[in-house]
Amino acid sequence: MGVGQRQGVAALMTAGAVLLSSAGVTLFAGAAAAQTSASPAVSAVAATGASPFVAPGKTLKLGAKGATVKVLQTRLAELGYAPGRIDGRYGGATLAAVWAFQKVNGVTPTSTVARRTWAALEAPRAPKVLVPSGKPTRVEVNLAKQVMVLYVGGVAKLVSHISSGSGIAYCETATWEGRAQRFCGDARTPTGDYKTTWRRDGWHKSYLGQLYNPIFFNGGIAFHGALSVPLAPASHGCVRLPMHVAEVLPGLLGTGVPVHVRGRFVR
Repeated sequence: MGVGQRQGVAALMTAGAVLLSSAGVTLFAGAAAAQTSASPAVSAVAATGASPFVAPGKTLKLGAKGATVKVLQTRLAELGYAPGRIDGRYGGATLAAVWAFQKVNGVTPTSTVARRTWAALEAPRAPKVLVPSGKPTRVEVNLAKQVMVLYVGGVAKLVSHISSGSGIAYCETATWEGRAQRFCGDARTPTGDYKTTWRRDGWHKSYLGQLYNPIFFNGGIAFHGALSVPLAPASHGCVRLPMHVAEVLPGLLGTGVPVHVRGRFVR
């Protein structure tokens, strides 16, 4: 983040903050390290010694622009949510981060950032730890909340909105290996304990569609970027990610990393 991007958000500055970014996309700004499984409602400020975050209180809607949007984006990045570029523009990447934050903090996901969301940003909860005995570096997928958390060294480095398997049975015809074939399944993301395996860079064609930067962890089921990542589960079984998250995830998530999938989405 450049100096110019920090103007007007002095209340958000965290001592020793670290930025992990790719192609200018801010992913993490350090404060998520303060969110521990032992303290589900701990403010990130407590362990860093930074000044408390004071929400501007202005209601923001999708498409908004300006300094208040920068405050929102910076705070989300500070907490480990990926808002995309910190540019003062409330677009799709920032919306996905808002959704993830709202879901973790018990706020009904919406594109509007108003009183409840600002209050939660002042005193954020940590994501619920699904596997307390898990390895320090792991991925947890919460199907009930449709959220993925990447822990690195015991720290929640990245919290992302996802869309998993819809659970709706399907039969589709696709051209695969040079001929039309019929594929059927139940569009389910199975719960269980897995590990990341093979991956591909860029767009990868599968028999059920295109996957961006897929990282497989359970046979043909992968984390991957998608152009559509709705609030409800909608995939054939993979874990869809916002495109900007899928852009940087391969640089953070290695091979052989444990992946724990838990819960059930209730429509």
